[in-house]
Amino acid sequence: MRNSSDKPDEHKEVPQLIESSTSKKRDSSSDDPALHEASIDIRDHGTILDKKKSRVMCNYCGKEMSSGYSRLKQHLGGVGTDVTHCEEVPKYIKVYMRNNYQKKSKVGHSHSSQKKSKVRHSNKSFSNSDDFPVQNGNHVEPSQPTKLRKRKHSAIIEYSGLEQEDEILQDLHSSKISNKVMNEEAAEDDSSKQTQTCIGRFFFANGIDFSAANSSSFWKMTIALTEGGSTAYKVPSCNDLKGWILEEQLKAMREHVREVMCSWRSTGCSILLDGWTDEKGRNMINFLVDSPQGPIFIKSADCSDSIGDVGAMISLLSGVIEEVGVHNVVQIVTYTTAGTMKEVGKQMTEKYKSIFWTVCASHCIGLMLEKIEMLGTESRLVSKAKAITKFIYSNETVLKLMRKHTGGFDIVSSSRIRSMVPFLILERIESQKKNLSKMFSSLEWEDSTLALTADGRMVADLVIGEPSFWSETEMLLKASVPLLRALDLLNGEDSRPQLGYIYETMDQVKETIKRKYKGRKTEYQPFWTAFDGIWDNLLHSPIHAAGCYLNPGLFYSDDFCADDQVKKGLWCCIGRVVEDERELVLIASQLKKYKNARGAFGHGDAVDQRRRLAPAKWWSLYGGECPELQRFATRILSQTCTGALRYGLKRRTDLTFVHHNIWLQNLPASNTDYTDTFLEPIDPMDEWIGGGSMEEKAAEQNGNV
Repeated sequence: MRNSSDKPDEHKEVPQLIESSTSKKRDSSSDDPALHEASIDIRDHGTILDKKKSRVMCNYCGKEMSSGYSRLKQHLGGVGTDVTHCEEVPKYIKVYMRNNYQKKSKVGHSHSSQKKSKVRHSNKSFSNSDDFPVQNGNHVEPSQPTKLRKRKHSAIIEYSGLEQEDEILQDLHSSKISNKVMNEEAAEDDSSKQTQTCIGRFFFANGIDFSAANSSSFWKMTIALTEGGSTAYKVPSCNDLKGWILEEQLKAMREHVREVMCSWRSTGCSILLDGWTDEKGRNMINFLVDSPQGPIFIKSADCSDSIGDVGAMISLLSGVIEEVGVHNVVQIVTYTTAGTMKEVGKQMTEKYKSIFWTVCASHCIGLMLEKIEMLGTESRLVSKAKAITKFIYSNETVLKLMRKHTGGFDIVSSSRIRSMVPFLILERIESQKKNLSKMFSSLEWEDSTLALTADGRMVADLVIGEPSFWSETEMLLKASVPLLRALDLLNGEDSRPQLGYIYETMDQVKETIKRKYKGRKTEYQPFWTAFDGIWDNLLHSPIHAAGCYLNPGLFYSDDFCADDQVKKGLWCCIGRVVEDERELVLIASQLKKYKNARGAFGHGDAVDQRRRLAPAKWWSLYGGECPELQRFATRILSQTCTGALRYGLKRRTDLTFVHHNIWLQNLPASNTDYTDTFLEPIDPMDEWIGGGSMEEKAAEQNGNV
């Protein structure tokens, strides 16, 4: 255990991580296997028959030709009209040879044009022949004022009268051709560079090892994809990826981060914590900063030696706050309440009075789902659903039959929030009730050998012979589905910051459950009690109450009622954030104006946009008459109520700054399909498919499900 003075090992966001891979001088040395392959040796594809006559034979089709390797390159690349084209050469070799030949042809033409333009040029007007230069070997002499004449077979080029003008016009024409070729090459270079940069971003965003660029399969794949594209294309090597491409992305990402940081002055920001365990068993914490301009990854820290050490954790968090700016931070959103985190939050709010400590709303809703699963018969119902999915997904024949009857629909789904999984799967099973019943009643099922097994009979009986399974599922979903929809809303279905809606969202969850149970208190009250315990002890914060009160879409609605808890939370929030007494008096006065919708608050546009605009945006447009309250409301309503889990960062420590921030930058602003909020690929060994303990399997065989 570390002392409180010890600081956790921090993986800083940029310099230390990147310098080790970019400090090496970039070169095109032959040490890089990718470069060996990207510059294919023509000699490996032909056999010399006669060195004196430069006669070679193609290794693919056996064609013999003179003029050496130059003709062989045309033969393999399928270019030129004075040589037959090879029909047996592999496609990627053909593409490379063609591109290489055409690129060199352009370069040769460009160099030839440039040499001509260097031999003949004028820096005066055509009429002033006295100063027109005459080249003599390597020495340039002024020409004589007499009539110039052109002399063959001489290093001195002489001109006379109209011949001089014709030559100069030809020079201009050659110069235009040369410039055109150079411009085309520059455009191709820019296009190739942009393509390589895109490939680099793909590597960085997905955490792919740079050594993958050394593999022949990667090079062949990339060449095949660009076969019909630019002839100047170059496959990025491993050195390119960890060299200039990474440097450019790091530079661009730093600029993006600076732009986002500038917005924190007006909107404020939230520090999000994301705890996880890496492949080495180390306890890591990711630090993100969230704001309306988008999330930013700051760093990862190894906290393995600081678990349970409140002082060390406070020191780590304080460093992050100072780095972001105390005046910018509105709240810290933690990912858990386990261990010492509650005490850390208490001491942090004492140290930083204006900063709130909140628990991720998604985590809290996940705890509510766990409570539901533990109530009454719910646990037994989940076990039955698991028996169905295991049987179907562990037998290929049954799986094909199910997909045939469901139109390809899968009843199994996964999620980063594990407590969501049972209810997501129950919801999917319930939605396919008719199709599953038809499947287990079909002749195809009855004729299968699996229908005669103990597992087959048990699952079939659950689906078509046990009405209580479906009725219990329906009753359980009445309580769980509203929570699932709340998770969707808070984590991506709506792009607006959700802190101003968390109060209303949880109230709606409870009211929806009450309505689904038709107001029968004995049925809905156990769920309400479970939810209230988590809300009161973990989720609720004064900042949520302030967000509710300052949300115009809620505040001006006919059924809004600011109870004592909301009012108390609002003034607690104001008292902690606003230190100047004069500003406190002004805010109190301006709140009355807001409450009675006076001035700009009651104008037509402001009224029309109360529900349409994000609350913070509404205040920025219509709160100008109350600048102190406007600034306070904008900073509160610009915050999130969920943590880093919603962003689904792939938890790696290599090149974390570029990797995580490219991932975050590419996330969509909103998610209209709720099923994508937390879903992730199913693990083949997932307990809902075929995993699980031997005890579970034995219990299922005996029918104890």
